[in-house]
Amino acid sequence: MRFDLPEDKRLVHTMVIPIRWGDMDMMGHVNNAMYFRYMEIARIEWLHAIGARPYPKGQGPVIVNAFCNFIHQLEYPGDLLVRMYVSTPGRSSFDTWLTMARTDAPDVVCATGGATTVWLDFPSGKSAPMPDWLRSTVSC
Repeated sequence: MRFDLPEDKRLVHTMVIPIRWGDMDMMGHVNNAMYFRYMEIARIEWLHAIGARPYPKGQGPVIVNAFCNFIHQLEYPGDLLVRMYVSTPGRSSFDTWLTMARTDAPDVVCATGGATTVWLDFPSGKSAPMPDWLRSTVSC
């Protein structure tokens, strides 16, 4: 099954991630699990940049699902251009979407992915309303 990125989304973060030799598998291309790591790196960098770090004694973001569409193989050496978008804010959740392309071919998307993020009250283990500052950040 393939998930498509929505038209109605807003670019919030762009970064470059180096492809490391150790990211490859025995077939000579980047291991599938690494695509999820690349998405995590971009998402965490963005969350930290906007001040949305998890606070275990309070509230913060958690990922409740994630997916990746593998379009073209990635290989070492190279650098990834990762673009992250947000959409669909709800009471306590929003969606993130990512595209990955090599910096030497930035218009050729090699993978797309996404995740649903929920704002969680960690002590209770239940979702909580997103703070207003976060809602305004993730609104399209």
